Amino acid sequence: MSKKIGEIKQEFEQADSGELHLLYEKYADDDRSGVVSLIAKYKKQEEKLEAERKRMEDMYIYERKYADFSYICGIDEVGRGPLAGPVVAGAVILPKDCDILYLNDSKKLSEKKREELYDEIMEKAVATGIGIIGPQRIDEINILQATYEAMRMAISNLRVQPDLLLNDAVTIPEVQMKQVPIIKGDAKSASIAAASIIAKVTRDRLMVQYEEVLPGYDFASNKGYGSGAHIQAIREKGPTPIHRESFIKNFV
Repeated sequence: MSKKIGEIKQEFEQADSGELHLLYEKYADDDRSGVVSLIAKYKKQEEKLEAERKRMEDMYIYERKYADFSYICGIDEVGRGPLAGPVVAGAVILPKDCDILYLNDSKKLSEKKREELYDEIMEKAVATGIGIIGPQRIDEINILQATYEAMRMAISNLRVQPDLLLNDAVTIPEVQMKQVPIIKGDAKSASIAAASIIAKVTRDRLMVQYEEVLPGYDFASNKGYGSGAHIQAIREKGPTPIHRESFIKNFV
């Protein structure tokens, strides 16, 4: 008697990647539509996984190029453009044999995927560092200098000192170690992508907390960026202590 489709489905769910091809052979002659669809589904998942592995191979091109360096650190920032909240930089040193999939420019990932990757990065990285520079300092020294300051802070917060920095587009002043600026680096380097993810998740979590203590500006949703509702709230309620005065002059 043929197995029920539900039983076959359970076999597939419990199989590891090495066992799937045995199941394909085992049920190749089962022409029930449910079994045919099940096999097609898992084959498609395997194809997607293989494509992702190949994409990640390309994401390590700079890490392979500079493999002679002991500790390669990716650097990126988030929050240069918002009207409120800090600028946050991330620094990540990945292990040489890193097996994290789906690393990418944080803006290209869903919030759920960023959160999942944040946990995996924090678990597997050799070292991570975060730098946070608040609105008052941004107003004082300008956003570019504040971004550099956040990056230097992130580097200093690493528990392992890197000997090479892969930066998203910039060269950081007052840093002595070798730097490699990469245009759109968060989409080209696994290390920079990892840095962009931990910076983004850290900043987003902060903005959600600000919403709790400063309601009415929709910080949890807009993350401090200049949405129409956010600008309207500034005009009606005035700025909060986390607004960047140099950014909101036209709205106050």
